[in-house]
Amino acid sequence: MRVSYKRLWKLLIDHNMKKSELRDAAGIGQATLTKLNKDETVSMDVLIKICTVLECDIGDIVEIVNND
Repeated sequence: MRVSYKRLWKLLIDHNMKKSELRDAAGIGQATLTKLNKDETVSMDVLIKICTVLECDIGDIVEIVNND
């Protein structure tokens, strides 16, 4: 199983927000944004910061998918 942040990218489109704007607003680093782009795991703190900025729940930005 792996994580997918496709929901996050769709939500950014809905909010008319660029990834760099999210990075600045959430106070996360470029390396963390790179991990998100590569569907790598990030800390719960990062996910909470993003959810706070976007006013959403974690399930709105990340999903667990099968490796198949």
